[in-house]
Amino acid sequence: MLPTRDYTVEGMTCGHCRQSVIEEVLQVDGVKGVDVDLDSGKVTVAGETFQDDVVAKAIDEAGYTLVS
Repeated sequence: MLPTRDYTVEGMTCGHCRQSVIEEVLQVDGVKGVDVDLDSGKVTVAGETFQDDVVAKAIDEAGYTLVS
């Protein structure tokens, strides 16, 4: 099982939001999986070598704000 990190993201409200975040974060080197829970705003990223700042930039590219 791959290690995971959780992030809280503001502004996601629908399936399109979810898909946009997943597509952007999956492009980050080292990311192997992404799960988005719209109700809590939680984004769970699985992988081994990704960096938090690069994930944050991908979330920003998708049009959302990382809050933690």
